[in-house]
Amino acid sequence: MKKMLVLAAAAALTLSCGSAVMAEEVSTITPGVLTIGTSPDFAPYEFYHIDENGDPQLAGFDIALAQRIADDLGLELQVVPIDFDGIIMEVQNGNIDLGISGFSPTPERAEVVDFSDLYYQGGQAFCVNTEKKDAYAGYEDFKGLPVGAQTGSIQMDLANENTPDADIVGLTKVTDIVNELINGKLEGAFIEKDVALQYAKNYPELYVLWDVPFESEGSAIMAKKGNTALLEAVNGVIAAALEDGSMSEYITTAQELASDEGKVIEGQLDELESETE
Repeated sequence: MKKMLVLAAAAALTLSCGSAVMAEEVSTITPGVLTIGTSPDFAPYEFYHIDENGDPQLAGFDIALAQRIADDLGLELQVVPIDFDGIIMEVQNGNIDLGISGFSPTPERAEVVDFSDLYYQGGQAFCVNTEKKDAYAGYEDFKGLPVGAQTGSIQMDLANENTPDADIVGLTKVTDIVNELINGKLEGAFIEKDVALQYAKNYPELYVLWDVPFESEGSAIMAKKGNTALLEAVNGVIAAALEDGSMSEYITTAQELASDEGKVIEGQLDELESETE
């Protein structure tokens, strides 16, 4: 646990980078470094996996793609763990180069940040406690009941749209939503589908009740408005990763690691450390 605290106190994890030459026109907030923000409570997108030495390492297909981008641009990758609802502001303020945390490129978000091409097609889901999977026939059954969604997320929009008469509860982390659902404090929750399915593997008490229609079912990377050169370079790497099959490999590896029982940590390491003291 002390090793985890040391890592968290560093405020960023720096990963190894490749030797590719960065395009001269691409600029980053720190020369030679690509700084990205992510919320590591979203397996298989991003989470911590305990390695063979017992140390937590950032993992997930978002992290693998970020590393690929840094490698192809000849940059060192620095990953800054941030709560999900704070990433957009950090990108806007120029404190990080990119935000990558399963973001859907909505028109509202596109007003304040620029988005890359889609790198992953996903979906949305509505979840309940497994014990109550046969208790509900539709969203109307949740009138007046507590329904959860992550603050600042697409899922919060879906909650307001589909369950307007429910007692909608916004929580910062998906881990909190899952815990509240399992413990009976929430009756339902909107969660990204692949994330929900991954949690359901690790927590049988969680049940994906049905799919939730959503027009823009895909994930993109955020950059500060006007950083066209960096965004074009990111799009080039995304296209290459999709074309050569690397993205599929990143996803498969992330799903395997996220299913590694007893070796997955989701959330900020400093908060988890304080809970155990």
